[in-house]
Amino acid sequence: MNNLLRLIGRRLIALPVMAIGVTFLVFFLMSFSTIDPAYKALGESATPEQVAEYHKEYGLDDPWPVRYVRYMDNLLHGDLGTYSARRSSVATRISKALPVTMQLTFIGLLIGALVSFLLGVIAALYRDKWPDQLIRLLSIAGLATPSFWLAVLLILLFSSNLHLLPASGMLPDPGKNFGAYMARMIMPAISLAVPLTGQMTRIVRTAMVEELDRDYVTTARGAGIPEKVVIAKNVLRNALITPVTTLGMKIGYLMGGAVVIEVIFNLPGMGMCIQDGVSGNEPNLIMGVVVVVALAFIVINIVVDMLYLLINPRIRSV
Repeated sequence: MNNLLRLIGRRLIALPVMAIGVTFLVFFLMSFSTIDPAYKALGESATPEQVAEYHKEYGLDDPWPVRYVRYMDNLLHGDLGTYSARRSSVATRISKALPVTMQLTFIGLLIGALVSFLLGVIAALYRDKWPDQLIRLLSIAGLATPSFWLAVLLILLFSSNLHLLPASGMLPDPGKNFGAYMARMIMPAISLAVPLTGQMTRIVRTAMVEELDRDYVTTARGAGIPEKVVIAKNVLRNALITPVTTLGMKIGYLMGGAVVIEVIFNLPGMGMCIQDGVSGNEPNLIMGVVVVVALAFIVINIVVDMLYLLINPRIRSV
């Protein structure tokens, strides 16, 4: 319990520090942008007087540190600000985009978990034999494959050449047309899952091999207990503790990868929010996305670490 409380305390202390750090960095970098949001809002034909009035109304003539302090004050009051000429709510935009990113992250995580657990167990059971060698090559290839490069290859193969899967277009409602929804999401999810699968396969294999070499496995085999029973009831249950918790820690990193994949496949998630914010010089939109993703990352890590401490007796006893 003490370990758990210390862990939660460290994460909660890191939460505001990370929020300040990422917002400060984004605001600083956006201050160098040559795009004037006034012209994007008023049009290229706007007069200098109209531009000056727009700057005065929204405080764009103030130094960026002043604007940053004003933004943080609004953020502390739960206001993420507005963006674009219509002064649309950043919070409303994020509330629509975040579920898409979470759905893509979950599907990619599910694919990566199932494939890596299967391959890792097979590699451990056939240690140093040809299945193990083949799976080792596949895991290294998956780990070395960039998600964005794989995404382009999948689009060329399944969309441009075979015309089997859509690479863009509206995202169907999964409750109304689940088949069309999966057809739209499967390529982005695979692009996200392949590097994860390569890494997790090695982790599962290592954990399984270490567990298979323990004395209780040798004793169970010597007692005549069937191999399937030993593997299913003892080895798997003990060996998958570390891979499962490690997989949970990868959720935050998958969210970051999903942001890039969404832009490639034109999915209406957090990645498109960032792209719109950069192209339109909308710091409020970019920082809103960054803050929400950073908070989600920390919260997910807190939950995963709590589960790890609760289910791992060796950590609890420290």
